[in-house]
Amino acid sequence: MRAIRFHTHGGPDVLQYEEAPDTVNCPGHVLIRVAACALNHLDLWQRRGLDRVTLPMPHISGADVSGTIAELGEGVPDLELGQRVMLQPGLSCGRCAACLSGQDQQCARYDVLGYQSEGGYAELVSVPAANVVPIPDHVDFVTAAAFPLTFLTAWHMLFEGGHLTGNDTVLVVAAGSGVGQAAVQLAKSLGARVIATARGDDKCARASALGADDVIDSSREDVSSRVKALTSRRGVDVVIEHVGVATWESSVRSLARGGRIVTCGATTGYEATLDLRQLFARQLTFVGSYMGAKAELLKAAEGLFRGRYAPVVDMTFPLAAAADAHRRLESGQQFGKIVLTM
Repeated sequence: MRAIRFHTHGGPDVLQYEEAPDTVNCPGHVLIRVAACALNHLDLWQRRGLDRVTLPMPHISGADVSGTIAELGEGVPDLELGQRVMLQPGLSCGRCAACLSGQDQQCARYDVLGYQSEGGYAELVSVPAANVVPIPDHVDFVTAAAFPLTFLTAWHMLFEGGHLTGNDTVLVVAAGSGVGQAAVQLAKSLGARVIATARGDDKCARASALGADDVIDSSREDVSSRVKALTSRRGVDVVIEHVGVATWESSVRSLARGGRIVTCGATTGYEATLDLRQLFARQLTFVGSYMGAKAELLKAAEGLFRGRYAPVVDMTFPLAAAADAHRRLESGQQFGKIVLTM
């Protein structure tokens, strides 16, 4: 099969479009002929190299995959050859207490497709049957690939971590990111008031078009001051934070008394500080969030299939141009997801 692999860590140029051994299917697994695979920041970190993490080499990244079923492993029920599907990107053992209680993202063996396993930057990928989500004919492959990881992450952050209700006000940091655009849409689908941040007129306009009630241009305005002005000095009930050091302090200052901040990432750095007096005096809640359960993806997918929301796709690139796709994501110019097509 053809695949994008890297044999050593480095810049986008280490990504090689080359022949790779065909993926071998096994019992309980399903072989997928990949139609599209979306990028995530995790792909960039894998390529650059992660502290204290050894990746299998040569490595095939890619967690967000859609395609058709090419082969069914022994013991796989209720699926058919040629069926159109997208994949749940979280891999878990399926047998531990966390998995059996529906919290598979807390499994001690939890992995993300394309991290310690072969991912979707290839013509074929094999996954456990439990990770296969059939998609209806009206959902195209690019949309299906752009959906799972960011909408699953945003869903878990908003509803499980942030306990968002329709009466709440939520601040979504960096609405142009994958998680940001998903969070704006999911929060609005619940009826919450959404304040979003973005950088520049174009991204602010696009965030507004997604449904944000108010948009703050973080390149020109002080976010926490603007939040206080928009909320009559009260602040927001929930902050969806994933940027890290660059936005952490303003995110904390934007919270109302008793507010909740939910974070799933640190793309600008992870050594943030916190005044503990703010934590206890204002009775704030801080929640760490990572991916989400398979059941949550199925709940989120119902809204996609019914047309209530859909991922924003920034650009598509052919698989052979994965290096250019990485450069686009690294530039920070994108709004929404970048997708590789086969």
